[in-house]
Amino acid sequence: MANTLFKIDVNKPMQEQEVPGHNRWHPDIPAAASTDPGTDFRMECLDWTNRQVRNDDSADDIRDVDLTPCHVLSGPIHVNGAEPGDLLVVDILDIGPPTGPGEQWGYTGIFSRQNGGGFLTDYYPDAHKAIWDLRGLYASSRHIPDVQFVGIKHPGLIGCAPSHDLLAEWNRREQALIDTNPDRVPPLALPPLADNALLGTLTGQEFDRAAGEAARTIPPREHGGNCDIKNLTVGSRVYFPVYVEGAKLSLGDLHFSQGDGEITFCGAIEMAGYIDLGVELIKGGMAKYGMDRPQHMPIFELSNLEPRYSSNLVFEGIGVAEDGTQRYLDLTQAYRQACLNCISYLKQHGYTDEQAYLILGAAPVEGRVSGVVDIPNACVSIYLPTDIFKRPIHPQGVPARTRSEARTPHAPGEPQIQETQVHWGGTQA
Repeated sequence: MANTLFKIDVNKPMQEQEVPGHNRWHPDIPAAASTDPGTDFRMECLDWTNRQVRNDDSADDIRDVDLTPCHVLSGPIHVNGAEPGDLLVVDILDIGPPTGPGEQWGYTGIFSRQNGGGFLTDYYPDAHKAIWDLRGLYASSRHIPDVQFVGIKHPGLIGCAPSHDLLAEWNRREQALIDTNPDRVPPLALPPLADNALLGTLTGQEFDRAAGEAARTIPPREHGGNCDIKNLTVGSRVYFPVYVEGAKLSLGDLHFSQGDGEITFCGAIEMAGYIDLGVELIKGGMAKYGMDRPQHMPIFELSNLEPRYSSNLVFEGIGVAEDGTQRYLDLTQAYRQACLNCISYLKQHGYTDEQAYLILGAAPVEGRVSGVVDIPNACVSIYLPTDIFKRPIHPQGVPARTRSEARTPHAPGEPQIQETQVHWGGTQA
């Protein structure tokens, strides 16, 4: 097993750990440990809320989550020899829930409007929760019947520390957005907040200064951060821009599974757990690979590990608002419509609105941008794997077709060629 560089007691909050992590981004947060390029190591993590959610049948904890300490992150890890302008190469070697008895569980939450909301807050303003049992590769829930699927385990949040200049740019542009509608609920962005800030071992006047500048961890930014990419799983490799000496790599918000978009806000299967990593350096890699331009983000290579489902139902959405207002190439609105169309369908198969919404957040649903050129409607599609259901989910009463009914295109006057139909033991024209 890899050497553990950041250790967690899952029965204690982050601030009570032997070496505390952090819940803000700032370049002056001291490193919790160091390692050399070419080494493998393990990091242990709490769930992103710092143990605020319980394994029970009430959603009161989701309703009452205090977002000011979120996300709690493990790290930073100082990589010896890393300098601004380099690329930190991170291989994800293994991920899993805690190994102690009774700790193999996770949760998905629909956040209430007053506490951050979610992608479909206008339709689902109240808090709901599903607890998932994590058994080997599979997740199932007592709160969502007849659903079981293979998880794509991944860190929802991972990145290197920003430089002072990059941090100042984040705060400038996000405050400018807030100023356009400062009283909005939920808010347009979250400015620096010293309340409940945790900055590793930083104390005294240095803590007070940094806490007033440090960026919240909620959104993704140029350094990576809270990107929630479900395919960033075991076997993936990530190339992170380095902005400070030592890179100062941190991570957390581990997910057992997630649908593209994590649409309920707390939409993945959130869990505590461990992650094994390997690190390397590419000196001067940012300029070498064009990653030094403004707003450039990390890039990654896909893993060969991914559950493959043989059957999907695909739901489309276009950029038209619910009141019929036409939008111009609006991908966000198109994704909302695709989600609502899928939820409406699942409701006809015995699921409540909230159960369907939770399925879209937690199951390995794929979201794709299908079209952005056909004005005025952008088109987005959601691929719902039907193999995850233990009840019939396809439309019924439709005559089955075989491949022999297909025809290849042919020019006028030319003979039409019938497709070959494959059978076990040979082919038949």
